[in-house]
Amino acid sequence: MTVQLATLGALLVLTAAIGLWWSARQGAVRAPARGAAAEGGLDWAEYGVALGSRTTFVQFSAEVCAPCRATARVLGELASAHPGVTHRELDVDENLGLVRELSVLRTPTVLVLDPSGREVARLSGAVSRTQAREALAAGERGAPAPHGVPEPGVANHTVTNNERRA
Repeated sequence: MTVQLATLGALLVLTAAIGLWWSARQGAVRAPARGAAAEGGLDWAEYGVALGSRTTFVQFSAEVCAPCRATARVLGELASAHPGVTHRELDVDENLGLVRELSVLRTPTVLVLDPSGREVARLSGAVSRTQAREALAAGERGAPAPHGVPEPGVANHTVTNNERRA
């Protein structure tokens, strides 16, 4: 009985630790994954992405993803408030090859691109306004932002797949 209780207690502690780790990663600004986007080797126009003169957010979303809608709203507001910053939402189902190439493992995933189209940071999970500002700062510097960096005061318009089809 004591061994079973100890095992159960250990499992509860492990589950809690994994849950805390997982929630801490939600929307956190991270270094880019390796590959064509990190090296600036993708032709983003091929995917309907017009690069901003300062920073571009490319959001990978799914139709049934509730956090994707919230993230799109946050990034769209940020882009509208800052000249030179754009936000483009891509549907994962319509861009499976790109999703595989860029190692997008969940939705939403947001790539932060510099003006040349090089990935400078990546966010996954729901993105808060603070995290979006950190990502914007990373795009401006061309490097991932540490947590808590204030908004530098930098973007333009969100284009969704629905607008692209029209």
